[in-house]
Amino acid sequence: MTSPRSSLNPEQEAADLNRLIASARDAVAQVIFGQDQVIEESLITLLAGGHALLIGVPGLAKTRLVQTLGTVLGLAEKRVQFTPDLMPADILGSEVMEEAADGRRSFRFIQGPVFSQLLMADEINRASPRTQAALLQAMQEGRVSIAGHYHDLPAPFHVLATQNPLEQEGTYPLPEAQLDRFLMQIDVGYPDWEAEKRMLVSTTGSAEVQPQPVMGAAQLLAAQALIRTLPVGEAVVDAILTLVRAGRHETSPLPEVQRHVAWGPGPRAAQALMLATRARALLDGRLSPSVDDVVALAPPVLRHRMALSYSARADGVSVDHIIARLIGTVA
Repeated sequence: MTSPRSSLNPEQEAADLNRLIASARDAVAQVIFGQDQVIEESLITLLAGGHALLIGVPGLAKTRLVQTLGTVLGLAEKRVQFTPDLMPADILGSEVMEEAADGRRSFRFIQGPVFSQLLMADEINRASPRTQAALLQAMQEGRVSIAGHYHDLPAPFHVLATQNPLEQEGTYPLPEAQLDRFLMQIDVGYPDWEAEKRMLVSTTGSAEVQPQPVMGAAQLLAAQALIRTLPVGEAVVDAILTLVRAGRHETSPLPEVQRHVAWGPGPRAAQALMLATRARALLDGRLSPSVDDVVALAPPVLRHRMALSYSARADGVSVDHIIARLIGTVA
């Protein structure tokens, strides 16, 4: 049946969007070197309509990645450097009193940087819990409340937040329960030798490559709508549920999970995996996801949705080790 969004049939619409998305991925890769998996996971997050938490040491082009994504996807992009003295109003906006020429006074709402299509929350763990909560609430609800009035955020609206894992002094770790607001936790590692060599030559010359627009906000919204219509086979649904439920010590058949996991992924993790696998399928030019998509996306979707017990830390067990065992139940 023809989609109400377009006169094209779903296959043709998916093919056209896939070509655009593939061009966008290539355009980002021309600027960001050696981070193909990070680029893919970031695009999947945006295609699925979610938010991402980027974790990596300084100098790995996290800020550059967000700026490049904004340009390539045609999104209005803003950046906020989080600091301990940052207040919620600095992000959400505030009301100011204005006096007209006739002496009458009224309040006018001045939008904060959260009113953008792509917001980079740089070093989000440096902000106070109060400021973090204000941003996380806006991420979840898609609107902000100021002086009793709601103000809708633009569509699309995505947050890519960064954390520096090196410095812990003077930081406020995000509450584990609120990390669930992020569709993925994307770990940014060092590039390989060849990629770092290309980056070194390209970024220190006189003509650095600049990103070029490939898509627009309307096309991203169309892709997000199409993704929700892609069919998902029963085998994929069962794999998602098996994986997520095996991560909870109450329902897991794995001794490692029963012994080392304090709390596991909730239903929102399964929802995130479902959307992310559909987005990965579209990114690869397929009309439905496979179990391989579930396996590939399990680490970024689950690693921030699980907490280990003290015994796990004592035994040197990591979250990634547990996720690898979970993948073994469906792979």
